[in-house]
Amino acid sequence: MNDSLQQKRLKPLLITSGAVYATSMVGLGSLWYSDFERQSFRFFNDNKEWKQIDKAGHFYSAFHISKSSFKLLKWSGLPERKAIFWGTISSFLALTPIEVFDGFSSGFGASIGDIAANTLGGALFFAQYRIWNETRIHPKYYFRRSNYAALRPELLGSNLGEELLKDYNAQEYWLSFDLSRFNAKIPKWINLSFGYGASGMVFANDQQNKQNGFNPRRHYFIGIDIDLNEYHSKSKIINTILYFINMVRIPGPTLELSDKELKAHFIY
Repeated sequence: MNDSLQQKRLKPLLITSGAVYATSMVGLGSLWYSDFERQSFRFFNDNKEWKQIDKAGHFYSAFHISKSSFKLLKWSGLPERKAIFWGTISSFLALTPIEVFDGFSSGFGASIGDIAANTLGGALFFAQYRIWNETRIHPKYYFRRSNYAALRPELLGSNLGEELLKDYNAQEYWLSFDLSRFNAKIPKWINLSFGYGASGMVFANDQQNKQNGFNPRRHYFIGIDIDLNEYHSKSKIINTILYFINMVRIPGPTLELSDKELKAHFIY
């Protein structure tokens, strides 16, 4: 890509991204944290809460912010190595301020675990592109509505939109391995995916849940997944839509291990 085209795309991209970033940070600070008093900055150890589903969410978000930023920067004409580097940095810039806000809020506290999960998510993107120059391991999200949100809607969500973010009983996070990239004899489209979820959580920690009669437990999965990135259309719009759909785990044959019991699902 020539320099003039690079400047034509890169400058508007940076200006727009900066404006959106600044606006979102101001909005986050005024809306999300407005109900809490400010305090001296502090850390809060929440690593044992919610069976670490929230940490998986941070990992997932950081990876996809890094990858999406990389694709935009590469489209703008930035050399690939710089696009990989700055794409990775973008997830740090996007997610770290949330921990800063948390640290100054009386209702929260900055989480070392969240920061570590953010870092690992960006690192997974960075490492794959530096080693293979492509994504072979795809973090994916899956959601199935639970019955627990109705028990504490102010915390777990009072509608579907809120539950998608807040109800950790309903969320699962997967790592989908593109086997054909490791072995060309394996059919394309078919991935092997490993998932993690949890349920029985109305309170953040196990002790409170058990005291209130709930059974917090982990769920582990292994299943077949479909890789939509193997399809390439002439339409950039269709390719973009497929890119975002591929961030979600498509239901398929799955084995589930929960409470030391192994279950087989023809479609999960």
